[in-house]
Amino acid sequence: MEKHFKVYVYKEGEPPLFHNGPCKSIYSMEGNFIHGLEMDKKFQTKDPEKAHVFFLPFSVTMLVRFVYDSDSHDFGPIKHTVADYIEVITERYPYWNRSLGADHFMLACHDWGPEASRSVPNLYENSIRVLCNANTSEGFVPSKDVSFPEINLVTGNAEGFVGGPSPSKRGILAFFAGGLHGPIRPILLQQWENKDPDMQVHQYLPKGVSYYDMMKKSRFCLCPSGYEVASPRVVEALYAGCVPVLLSSGYVPPFSDVLNWKAFSVIVLVEDIPYLKQILTKISSRNYIRMQRRGVQVRRHFVVNFPPKRYDVYHMILHSIWLRRLNVRVHNGEENDE
Repeated sequence: MEKHFKVYVYKEGEPPLFHNGPCKSIYSMEGNFIHGLEMDKKFQTKDPEKAHVFFLPFSVTMLVRFVYDSDSHDFGPIKHTVADYIEVITERYPYWNRSLGADHFMLACHDWGPEASRSVPNLYENSIRVLCNANTSEGFVPSKDVSFPEINLVTGNAEGFVGGPSPSKRGILAFFAGGLHGPIRPILLQQWENKDPDMQVHQYLPKGVSYYDMMKKSRFCLCPSGYEVASPRVVEALYAGCVPVLLSSGYVPPFSDVLNWKAFSVIVLVEDIPYLKQILTKISSRNYIRMQRRGVQVRRHFVVNFPPKRYDVYHMILHSIWLRRLNVRVHNGEENDE
């Protein structure tokens, strides 16, 4: 990939909707990826004839902020903006039409990314959709689409958040703190809030207690989905050296093509939440230490660097897109074989 892969970024479109995105908050990866790719001298090509894939540089978060009429529940303005943009590039370039969008990709960390992709049928059905909200029950196709992590960069970077004590210094079995958001968390809180000192499950943390310190004191960090499947807690757990416990339905974890999530996380069905403590205590110390160490090893794949570094989250996203592009055949007088 590093020797051959080339991405063309369409120049059309103006900020703040295009070529722009947030670099802080849970949607930070939209801005970080857009800015990273547009500054990239290795993977980006200025010649579309040399490109393997074509990037549609809109930010769903910015569309929600500037185009969506708050509380209207009308996705129309967002969809019209995306559809108009694709119409512009189809009129100016031959590349979308020759593959019906199959060698194009969009990227969105906002919950409404999948909905925005429905703006144009071929964008939804053919294009590579790089989504935090990677939910198979909402049309996410693992063989075509890319799941990437939701990373909450409160200050714009992860400095001070990466690292934690060894397993022997983690006295809490499991930890979660968060509001009633979506269908899974109420079940978790009802079953475990203030029920067992080993299971530190809270809707609100006691005053003076640090959320990140609690993660670093815990062996397992519970990561239930909210209204959508992605949760920034998964990456926060890996940063803190805490083994993530994925509590979701239909979620495809990031970079599953190359990462074996069962080796460094625990995946628990929603219906098994009442048995959480039993499930976690059955994991032997030896197996736990292996999982925790593997989590530390894979952590570099979830780190945001400025500028990007090999094997970090930016490169992992590009690698996932590359793998899917290998399955695309483009006809333009002749076949392009990768």
